[in-house]
Amino acid sequence: MRPKFHGVAPALVTPMHEDGSINYDGLKSLIQHVSDGGVDYLVVQGTTGESATTSKDEKKRILEFVKENNYKNLPIVYGVGGNNTPEVVKYLNEVDLTGVDAILSVCPYYNKPGARGVIAHYTAIADASPVPVIMYNIPGRTGINMSASTTLTLAQHPNIIGIKEASCIIEQCMEIYKDKPEDFLLISGDDVQAVPIIACGGVGVMSVIANAVPTKFTKMIHAALDGDFKGARDVLGDFLAIDPLLYEEGNPVGVKKILEIKGLAESHVRLPLVKASEELGERMKVVMAKDNL
Repeated sequence: MRPKFHGVAPALVTPMHEDGSINYDGLKSLIQHVSDGGVDYLVVQGTTGESATTSKDEKKRILEFVKENNYKNLPIVYGVGGNNTPEVVKYLNEVDLTGVDAILSVCPYYNKPGARGVIAHYTAIADASPVPVIMYNIPGRTGINMSASTTLTLAQHPNIIGIKEASCIIEQCMEIYKDKPEDFLLISGDDVQAVPIIACGGVGVMSVIANAVPTKFTKMIHAALDGDFKGARDVLGDFLAIDPLLYEEGNPVGVKKILEIKGLAESHVRLPLVKASEELGERMKVVMAKDNL
């Protein structure tokens, strides 16, 4: 058995009906699909779960539903983040985190604080959180990049246990690994960079594509973690063509379309996102057939 938070965690999509309401039957089927596919833990209400457009009550209900239907008792990481620090802290005091193994908290977006502000933000969250904190650096969404120096400063906090790195800057990941505390987790936030990041000391990935192709993707990541980089590279090639299509019309628009093509869930999303175009879906089908996805 792998250490906690090592391996693959699908950032679970939130299946929806055409009217935008949450499809809990679809969510139950998705949990079974990824669990049977061998994933190592679950991320609930991350970006791919459309957390930007789910209400606080929905977030709590989704978390409870996942806990109730987590039949393999996989560790759970729950998304609790934002750019209003006091509100994030307040929510941490309100939500029941029983059964949650860690929270995932995104670097504050839109405000674009400097390094001192980012450090103060995460320190307040880590001080308030009853469970460990995994930070999330994704400059493409937040408008700022957490430098390796900022990450390493925060890594000294006893309640901050890792970072999901989606900067796509391999050198930055190498800098983090070089000087991080031994037990601090470097987790890839990008599917196709996960194998290279593992080669640089990473412990796995929080993944989009693992929602739809959990078995093949997880075998690839496990091979890399076991030191079989040739085997991992051979499989990685099968994900290169599909990866950009996942984000061409927004995330999780693409992966929800793949789930629909596979007959696992409908592809409805909430505004301002809209369903994938049929043209994108047709291109996805060609790639999926070619690369055995």
